[in-house]
Amino acid sequence: MRLVPCLAALALCLAVAATAQAQQVYQWKDKNGVTHYADSPPPNQTVQNRRINQYGAPAAEAAPAGKPAEHPQCATARRNLEALAHQGPVQQDTDGDGKPDVTLDDAARANQRALADAAVKAYCKPGG
Repeated sequence: MRLVPCLAALALCLAVAATAQAQQVYQWKDKNGVTHYADSPPPNQTVQNRRINQYGAPAAEAAPAGKPAEHPQCATARRNLEALAHQGPVQQDTDGDGKPDVTLDDAARANQRALADAAVKAYCKPGG
């Protein structure tokens, strides 16, 4: 009977896949008003809990019946456009360590806005 070990392996794979779907992240603002995100909360800071999926987008809530879920890249592109629309400084993580290390100048901001616009066109449903 090799069926039982196969079922156990399948159950283990499903459990691992389910936990990989969403991660807990913490959001807070420092004394300069810069928003930070991390997988562990900083000491002595007020944080907001966030759940994200493997794309870095907010973990999808169950979609209402009859309404398809939004593509994660669409949500990210819309958030990027919103952040770029504000007049304050926008920082970007260029070295992949999870911490912003470059403040965008006007040209870089325009380039990022163009990329976000292209992502909205590619990933967001028209009229949505």
